[in-house]
Amino acid sequence: MMIKKTINAIDLYIAEFPAATQKLLRQVCDTIRKAAPEAEEKIGYGIPTFVLHGNLVHFAGYKHHIGFYPGASGIATFSKEMASYKQSKGAVQFPLDQPLPFTLITKITKFRVKQNTEKEKKKSLRTCPQGHTYYKSTDCPTCPTCEAKRKPETGFLAKLSAPARRALEGKKIKTLKQLAKFSETDLLELHGLGPGSIPTLRSALKEEGLAFKK
Repeated sequence: MMIKKTINAIDLYIAEFPAATQKLLRQVCDTIRKAAPEAEEKIGYGIPTFVLHGNLVHFAGYKHHIGFYPGASGIATFSKEMASYKQSKGAVQFPLDQPLPFTLITKITKFRVKQNTEKEKKKSLRTCPQGHTYYKSTDCPTCPTCEAKRKPETGFLAKLSAPARRALEGKKIKTLKQLAKFSETDLLELHGLGPGSIPTLRSALKEEGLAFKK
């Protein structure tokens, strides 16, 4: 009996690109898989995401480059080794017309695995003022239960993760008109808002005939 191969969400994402780009995306994906074999694979914020004790790394395909998103710590730690590539706070762009740095992608991914694993071991039990108990490894006082209760049920903010939503609220961005006053670069500088949130925000603006500031 022939066993049908399971196609996961990342495979379907990659299949949307031209053949040459598909090949490169698969190589990036396979490199991450080997570096983080225990990580869960999914589509998060519209792009391929690897999760191990929280978000590990993301990657995405574009017309002229592949975006790799190892978080702010991943970029900061390996910034010098990626000096020849365009970088932002939590992302780096690998041009499609240049050899991809698979060894570097492996190093960064393994670094993020170690980082997330160590954070997981340091998690401690906490209780918020409302009496909810939760585990957290950082100094952030946000209670997950309280945060879930205050999450909007509709609107573009409801489509974002709690950190991204708080980042926008911290800048007093609560409407799409207010959002349109900022550029994508401006938003990526906000703590808690990663590149995975940008497609969601861009789509919400487009539906109202708006766009990010150029």
